[in-house]
Amino acid sequence: MSLTDKAIEQIRELIRSGALPPGAKLPPEPELAAQLGLSRNLAREAVKALSVARVLEVRRGDGTYVTSLQPSLLLEGLGGAVELLQSDKGALLDLMEVRRLLEPLATGLAAHRITDEQLADIERHLDAMREARDDVEQLNAHDAAFHRAVVAATGNETLLTLLEGISGRTLRARIWRGQSDDRSSERTLAEHQAIFDALCTRDSALSQAAALLHVSNTEHWLRRHLQSLDLQA
Repeated sequence: MSLTDKAIEQIRELIRSGALPPGAKLPPEPELAAQLGLSRNLAREAVKALSVARVLEVRRGDGTYVTSLQPSLLLEGLGGAVELLQSDKGALLDLMEVRRLLEPLATGLAAHRITDEQLADIERHLDAMREARDDVEQLNAHDAAFHRAVVAATGNETLLTLLEGISGRTLRARIWRGQSDDRSSERTLAEHQAIFDALCTRDSALSQAAALLHVSNTEHWLRRHLQSLDLQA
């Protein structure tokens, strides 16, 4: 572990221990360095690294503060990182695999926790998908909103942020599917209807199975599509 990594870990420990809770202002750099037994340069580098990670916020003319430490903030960079991987076929398939592992479980959890109001919201997205069945981009936009509403029903912000970073960035894969397969919209609507119907019963296993079937179908199509592109190259 480098000296900078050790300095970062020391500041993290102050945050973990509650000595620097969310929203707390860090001591001035000379005081922080002395408190941790670091050089000012090491303290500065550690603060810079934790600022990039959104753990700390440097406010010019004011000081450095611990952020809210909310998952949505700490994982904010995930979507951007995933976006950079979209040209890598292997990475895109890996993302779809992660989605297949996480989203069905999230849907099963949502079945336990979902409210009538949340079900109504999901149904609105489903109705919007039907209305947009001839517009691939609109259909996929409502598709993404449908899935976000389902995961949001878990009440787990970390899970929601993770899947938003992954699923939101695989939207292009679903657009490819719609553009190359005229029957895709009908199958997509049927699969989403099955997910909604299962959620209405509050049946966790059924909801999980419906989501797994949907995500697996998308993943299988994507694998075949990428293989066909390789054969054409």
